Amino acid sequence: MQNQVRLSPIDRIKRAIVAQYPILYLRTWEEDRAEKMVQTIAKSFSQTVPIYIWTVSEGLRDAKSTVPATTDPAKALDFIIKEGEPGFYILKDFPTFLKDNPTLIRRLRDAYYALKEKARFLILLSTSFHLPEELTKEVHLIDIPLPGEDEIAPLLDFMANRYFRTPIADEKLRNNTIIGLKGLTINEIQHVLNALFFGQPQFHPAMIEQVLVEKEQITKKEGLLEFVFPRFRVEDIGGYGVLKDWLAKRAKIFNKDAEKSGVSVPKGLLMMGISGCGKSLAVKVVSTLWNLPLFRLDMSKVFSGAFGAPEEAFSRAISTVEAVSPAVLWIDEIESGMIGVKEGASGPASRIFATFLTWMQEKESLVFVAATANRIDLLPAEFIRKGRFDQVFFLDLPDEEERKSIFGVHLARKGADLNRFDLVILAKATPDWNGAEIEQAVLSAAVEAFNENQPLSQNHLTRIVTRTIPLSRTMTEQIKYIKSWAHTRALNASRFQ
Repeated sequence: MQNQVRLSPIDRIKRAIVAQYPILYLRTWEEDRAEKMVQTIAKSFSQTVPIYIWTVSEGLRDAKSTVPATTDPAKALDFIIKEGEPGFYILKDFPTFLKDNPTLIRRLRDAYYALKEKARFLILLSTSFHLPEELTKEVHLIDIPLPGEDEIAPLLDFMANRYFRTPIADEKLRNNTIIGLKGLTINEIQHVLNALFFGQPQFHPAMIEQVLVEKEQITKKEGLLEFVFPRFRVEDIGGYGVLKDWLAKRAKIFNKDAEKSGVSVPKGLLMMGISGCGKSLAVKVVSTLWNLPLFRLDMSKVFSGAFGAPEEAFSRAISTVEAVSPAVLWIDEIESGMIGVKEGASGPASRIFATFLTWMQEKESLVFVAATANRIDLLPAEFIRKGRFDQVFFLDLPDEEERKSIFGVHLARKGADLNRFDLVILAKATPDWNGAEIEQAVLSAAVEAFNENQPLSQNHLTRIVTRTIPLSRTMTEQIKYIKSWAHTRALNASRFQ
C-alpha cells in the first residue's frame, strides 16, 4: 500500500490501464497536464493509439477531425460505445452533467460494461469529485496533485535558460525558488516566472520574495487558504521562553534528511490560552524561524458551504497544503470547527474530525500543523492525545518580566528611546494584562503623543494604563477555569511547572 501511495500520477494512470479499468476519473486543476500524461502513455504502446477529446462546446474530436452531433454527453457516450475504436476518450467537464441525471448515469454504467476489456478507456476530467453513489464501483478515482519538485526544477531551468541564457548557478537559491513555486500549477509557474524574469539581466535573491508575493495573490483565488507573508521574528515575542526553546530545537529537524536519519519529524503543536496572549503571533514566528511558507485555514469558511461540501472543501485544503510542503498549516480557533463532535455522530463536523485525526496520525508530507484554541477543553479528548500533536502548550497571561519585555518590543516598533521609559514600573502597573492589551496601550499612547505634538513618553503610557480595565478582571471566572484545566494537561509556554 505504501508503494502505491508514492507512485507518480502518470504511473498510477498506467497501473489503472493495465488493470483494465474502463472508466478513470482524474481530479485535477490542469487539463493540459493530464492530457500530456495520457499522450505519454499512448506513445508507450507498440502501435498507434488514438486520443479523442470531448468538450460540451465542440463534442468529440481527435487530432484530425470532429465527430458530428456529439456535443450532447449522452450522444458522445453512444458513439464511444457503438462505434469508437480502441484508444483513450478524455471527457472534460463531463462529471457536472451527472448531477440529477439518471439517464446519463445509466448510460455511463452501460459504457463500463461495454468497454470492459475492449482497450477503450474513458477518462473523466474535473477539478473536484462529483460522482453519484451509483457509479462509485465502476469509476476509478485518481488524484493528480499539483506539480512536485521533479517537474518544477526542469521548468525553472528552461525558463532561466530562455531569459538569462544560463541556468541558476547558486544551488541553494535554485532550491529555495523551487520550494517557493510549489503549490502552483504549471501554467501559474510559467506566468510567475515570465513576470519575474522579463527585462532582468540575471536571477537574483530578491526574486524569491517576489515569488511569495505572486503566490499570495494566486492563493487568494482559492479562498479557503490564506497565504500569510512572513513578517515576524522570534524577537517579536515577549516571553514564552519554553515555547521558543522548543521551536528552536526542532527548526533543524523538519526536513527529509532528518527523517532519513531516523529522527522523528515534528507533526505539529496545539496552543491554547487566554485571548490576546499571542497565539497567532507565535504561529507566524514558526514560519519565519523555520523558513517555511505559512497557510491559514479558516474553519468557518470550510463549514460555510461557499466552497462546496465541507468534507470536500477540507480535503481540498489539505491536498493543497501537501502540494506546497514543506509548509506550516495554521488552523486558527480550531475548537470552533469541532464543537459538537460526538462519538458515533455522522455529520460533516464529525467526518472532518475523523479525517483530520487520521491525516495527523499517518501523514508523510512535511506539513507542520500549528493549531490555536481559546477553549481547548471544548475539543474531544482524542484530539489532544499523544501521536496527533507533538506538544500542547498553554499561553498564560505574561508575568512581570514578560510584560516588561512586551512593552520593550512595542515601544521599539514605534521608534521610541527605551532609555526614556521605566519598563519595570510599567510592568508592575499592569498585573494580569495580556500582550494584546499592552500593545494597544502603546498604540493609544502614541496617538495621545501625536495629538499633543510631543514624543511618546512614560507619562502618555501611564495615563492610558490607569484608564484601562484588563480582560482578566471582566472574565475572572472563565480565566480561572482555563488555567485550572491547563495546569495538568498542557505545557506552560513560559516556564516549567
